[in-house]
Amino acid sequence: MLDTFKRQRDIQIVVILAAAVLVFRAFQLQVFDSSYQRAADATAIHRMTAYPSRGLVFDRNNKLIVNNNAMYDLMVTYSQIDRSMDTTRFCQLLGITKDEFKINLRKDWSSGRYSKSVPFVFLKKIPTQTYARLQENLYEFPGFFVQIRNIRRYPYSVGAHLLGYINEVDNRDINRDKSYASGDYIGAAGIESEYETFLRGDKGVSFLLKDNLGRIVGPFQEGKRDTFPNSGHDMISSIDIDLQAYGEMLMQNKTGSIVAIEPKTGEILAMLSAPTYDPNLLMMTQTRGQIFSQLLNDPLKPFFDRTVMAKYPPGSIFKTIVTMIGLQEGTLNPERGYSCNGGYFYAGRLYKCHHHPGVSNVVDGLANSCNTYYFSEFRNIVDKLGFSNAGQGLDLFDSYASRMGLGKKLGIDYPNENAGNLPTSAYYDRIYPKRLGGWRSPTIMSMGIGQGELQLTTIQMANIAALIANRGKWYIPHLAKSFKDGTPIPPEYLVLNETGISPQNCEIVIEGMAQCVIRGTARIAAIPDFQVCGKTGTSQNPHGEDHSVFFAFAPKDNPKIAIAVYVENAGWGASYAAPIASLMIEKYLRGYILPERKAVEDRMKNANLVNKTLATVPISKLKEGPLDSLPKANMPLDENPGN
Repeated sequence: MLDTFKRQRDIQIVVILAAAVLVFRAFQLQVFDSSYQRAADATAIHRMTAYPSRGLVFDRNNKLIVNNNAMYDLMVTYSQIDRSMDTTRFCQLLGITKDEFKINLRKDWSSGRYSKSVPFVFLKKIPTQTYARLQENLYEFPGFFVQIRNIRRYPYSVGAHLLGYINEVDNRDINRDKSYASGDYIGAAGIESEYETFLRGDKGVSFLLKDNLGRIVGPFQEGKRDTFPNSGHDMISSIDIDLQAYGEMLMQNKTGSIVAIEPKTGEILAMLSAPTYDPNLLMMTQTRGQIFSQLLNDPLKPFFDRTVMAKYPPGSIFKTIVTMIGLQEGTLNPERGYSCNGGYFYAGRLYKCHHHPGVSNVVDGLANSCNTYYFSEFRNIVDKLGFSNAGQGLDLFDSYASRMGLGKKLGIDYPNENAGNLPTSAYYDRIYPKRLGGWRSPTIMSMGIGQGELQLTTIQMANIAALIANRGKWYIPHLAKSFKDGTPIPPEYLVLNETGISPQNCEIVIEGMAQCVIRGTARIAAIPDFQVCGKTGTSQNPHGEDHSVFFAFAPKDNPKIAIAVYVENAGWGASYAAPIASLMIEKYLRGYILPERKAVEDRMKNANLVNKTLATVPISKLKEGPLDSLPKANMPLDENPGN
């Protein structure tokens, strides 16, 4: 009996204690803790993306060349819009019309790019004053919210192709990388595209409670599930932005390209395609689409990046390559001279050369750019294994050229690189099958002077100048110098590539290039106090004015810069390409242009060659046959020494 009474008493005590705890907890929640009240009022959890700051880009001298500006995007979730909202007041707050309101909401829901339950951008880049005014009244318009973003700005307004731009992602981007979502931005060109994974950073997320009026009432679970964004890596590029700007100034009203490289590292100092445009025009603004369309339809094709996409016959600068390979294979005797007599005779035809002093050795051959010399020396290489074994001789030649980066992509850290075209024996076997007589060295001897089917990109030409400066070795040209947080650049850009050409043979070519500037076809490229080693070229254009070509490096000893300049429809190599390259070299090495060279600078800066360009077929479309591309008997082929 006592046990039963004791058990009843224990049960009563437990019930009383439990009731007391419940009463106390209810009192605490109702009086001291309002979180459940807020949660009760809340009808949805809003997931807001926290976008990271995109990595900044600096030039090699630590000048900021790409930065971020805060931007306010008005986002909307279509399914959450209150159909009874006051659209007149909403439009007044934003400064838009009702027609613009309807257009901005109208989406192709069947495209898969948009969803009525997923936020999308209603209005981009709202001014700060509009944002402040709207933010106070945003609770009246369920479904709408402001997303803070960063857009790119370019303080120097140059380097449009080089730096690139950002775009809103499309379905292909999202399918390729699930970390992107509709409304995100992605690097779409230039450095922005190539180093997207380094620059973009990592997104964060905030979970917010919203009430039945769409108002944010606080963080969900006190922000315990929130994650912070991580900024992108700040990049130090190899570019000298002052040199880049100077090159763009010299190339205004011209069509062509310039690439400058630091030989000892492979770092690209300047890389410009002309015509170009102000990169700030493609900021993520409401007028961007209209500007993009105008640039896209411009007959001068400013979006076409001629540094890596255009394939050009290199002209006589290719003679340096013939020289290096001939010396290495022993087919070219550096002390052998040639009697030019105005041209090269073959099969009853005269392939004319320009008038120049006698050619007593290979240095003279390069300095005076003798076509007769190089028709002969190229044939000597191709015929090394016999006149009937030209295919094997060309393959031998191509094996060296390939090690120099020709006929293939160099692998630079830049999109849309073209491989150019290095003709092979298999290629000529298809064009000239043996059943029809085949082909021999005379068929393709135009390659010896940089013509025919041979095509190089400007970046490849600049790389050849750099490898000559490096005495036969080269690094893959690249735009990333380092990252500020110590993240290493891709390791392939630190590997020294061998060409199989000895330093001694490179020295002979270097002396020929030096004499080309001292007493030959490139005298206009001479710079007081600096020994420039260069080679002019004139690339034939059957559709109009020939193309002006020049590549060089300086100083001769311990070179600091190698450069290639290609100016379309500009005539002799010494007319425009050589003086432009010379000015670029002086600007980089000296920091300014000497007063006595200001006249040359003004002539280059003020020259307008655009009309010539519009009247001709783009060089990238030209197709030339091997023998047909050789000059007629009355056509001079190379540089005018007087220029």
